[in-house]
Amino acid sequence: MITLGVLVGFSLLWEGYKALGQWTGDRIPFTGIPLPISSSDAAMPHISTIVGALFAPTSGASSTTLLSYLLNELSVTLRESAIGVLIATVVGCLLAVVLREVKIIERGVLPWLVISQTIPLVALAPIIVVWMGSAGLPSWVAVSVIAAYLSFFPIVINMITGLNSPDPVQVELMRSVSASRIQVLWWLRFPASLPYLFIGLRLAAISSVVGAIVGELSAGTGLGIGRAILTAAYYFTNAPENLFAAVLVASLGGILFVQIVALIEFIVLRKRNTNG
Repeated sequence: MITLGVLVGFSLLWEGYKALGQWTGDRIPFTGIPLPISSSDAAMPHISTIVGALFAPTSGASSTTLLSYLLNELSVTLRESAIGVLIATVVGCLLAVVLREVKIIERGVLPWLVISQTIPLVALAPIIVVWMGSAGLPSWVAVSVIAAYLSFFPIVINMITGLNSPDPVQVELMRSVSASRIQVLWWLRFPASLPYLFIGLRLAAISSVVGAIVGELSAGTGLGIGRAILTAAYYFTNAPENLFAAVLVASLGGILFVQIVALIEFIVLRKRNTNG
């Protein structure tokens, strides 16, 4: 319901902006200052036009609707994103354990993890594509690696926070019964870190979709919502509504991915609380 409310609110703002621009001649009311974006149909199609384009055929020779085409391309992107999140989760959790248990490594590695996030993705993506191509791997692997890179950081940081979250009294209680470090890690720190891990996964889900879209543009896969957006941008002058429709579907795909993670979180944490 919240997502639907946001969409309705955004649609009202969009149409309100268009109405204002058409009423004032694309000027801020009572001033001669131009509006930052033209309200013309070429720059901002009506919401009804964008929605209508989704249900129109992609071409005169095909009965496939634009929505069907975009959903098919989105499924490719979400698959690449899911693989990226899976890679980031496995590597991120393992690294978080190492950083938590070996402080000297944490002091040496953690600053570099932060620095890695300052590298522009558009500069790094072509390098990853070239490396994966040189290894003889298919282009979707490069896209998934790019998605994993972008979603890796929030998982590591939140996992470290979660592993450090148990109360010192609980840790001392475990040690008082001669529990080893591995037992403390497995029976205390891991369960305590789950809520933090899912916070990182929700952030990673959003980042992975962005990373996959950028990766598709760099890898030249010919598939995925990123390529669909690029194609629609190429023909923007003739059909601007198609570009906005592609961006809308990509956004909804990101929301869907986050909701899937939230559902898994609800199931896992509810089961854990019930067992507890």
